Amino acid sequence: MTWSQFDALVDDAASGLRSRGHQPGERIAMLMGNRIEFAVAYFAILRAGLVAVPLNAGYTGPEVADLIPQCGASLILAEPTTLRVAFEGGTAAGRSVPVIDVSGPDWARLVSPGSTTTISTSECTGAELAVLIFTSGTSGKPKAAMLPHRALLADLDGLDAIEPRPMTQDDVVLVTLPMFHIYALNAALGLAAKTGATCVLVDRFDPAATLETIRREGVTNVPGAPPMYLAWSAQPDLRESLETVRLMVSGAAPLPPAVFEQYRTYGYPVWEGYGMTETAPVVTSTLVSGRPKAGSVGTAIPGVEVRLIDEDGDDVDDGDPGEIWVRGPNVFDGYWPDGAGGPDADGWFATGDVAYADEDGDLHLVDRRHDMVIVSGFNVYPREVEDVLKTHPGVIEAAVVGVAHPYTGEAVKAYVVVADGTTLNGDEIVAYCEKRLARFKCPTIVEIVASLPHSSTGKIAKGLLRD
Repeated sequence: MTWSQFDALVDDAASGLRSRGHQPGERIAMLMGNRIEFAVAYFAILRAGLVAVPLNAGYTGPEVADLIPQCGASLILAEPTTLRVAFEGGTAAGRSVPVIDVSGPDWARLVSPGSTTTISTSECTGAELAVLIFTSGTSGKPKAAMLPHRALLADLDGLDAIEPRPMTQDDVVLVTLPMFHIYALNAALGLAAKTGATCVLVDRFDPAATLETIRREGVTNVPGAPPMYLAWSAQPDLRESLETVRLMVSGAAPLPPAVFEQYRTYGYPVWEGYGMTETAPVVTSTLVSGRPKAGSVGTAIPGVEVRLIDEDGDDVDDGDPGEIWVRGPNVFDGYWPDGAGGPDADGWFATGDVAYADEDGDLHLVDRRHDMVIVSGFNVYPREVEDVLKTHPGVIEAAVVGVAHPYTGEAVKAYVVVADGTTLNGDEIVAYCEKRLARFKCPTIVEIVASLPHSSTGKIAKGLLRD
């Protein structure tokens, strides 16, 4: 599909949404994987002045049923594999949110030319809300980060200002990262739209199949995450498969140094970066300095400021670790619906991530101030998993921590105390969670324990569990 054909489809879909009566500011939920209809719907929602709410296609019915009322979506766009979950979420709290199957006749009618509704974007200032993306916050429950058009565009401008440019019109981009995640949504799909690059959409990552796709399509540009590069590193034809690739970037989680060195040995450096949903998403990249360096996420992209702050709120001394604070037009407006938790009065956003700067000024992540677990680049807040575990009638108490995992960066480990006389085992606990949580949130390691350590105030001492 050419960009002009795509643009016409977006126009038709935007007109179709408005013809259905959806007014600017309404939220439209998207529950689907990497398919052309996702891209069309996303840009059509923005063009119509609506707000896109991408949801993880792996979410379960109870998860979607919790998120739809939170964002107040007036429509859910789904695909055949997510329809059941979409309908379950759409009827949450007694509401009845309509669902459209993007492979069915309702979608075909929506994108049919001939709508009498004319779409005008001339009055858009950039401050209007464009996207709500749910991310786990310090409160434990998913919160929706409010990203205005201004933030999305600013991050694209910052990426495009890096020399040499990370993406150009001549690039063929492998989009196998899920587009419902801000990384692929803006730094891959959004940047491709800005530059006119070609996107090759892959809905399911398979190491051998994606390498074959790279060879067949002549892929030149790979936005990736550590689990991809780790899985590829074991493929026997890796070096030959990457012959057309000019740029590989990695984000969402730290890339293991051994994997980094393997690719560099092959002559294919992996350029790492750091970002988060709240910054649309890219904050730093080794592409800025031109120094690929194991363990480093580089320096701030053009237009973005970064400080390292100590516990007293002051800038750290050279070489000392500090919390990353970010300021720039790419920073979000806070969390839905009232903007709570956003930047301070001076525009600085405290990320909760801790890093230090080396002698070159390149950042190295060392810790997260909060308890977040990152599985294959996706945020998992332990409290959400613990809340599910504690609904099991045989579970007395539960605590969740992240542990290192060679393929996903981290894995979710659950310590569970079961009731006396209960024969509950780890497999049964995992099966229970799989019906109530997306797969990446489910514990992959369960340890049944007689008791959990507590602090003097009764709080579970997770530091002791980690030790």
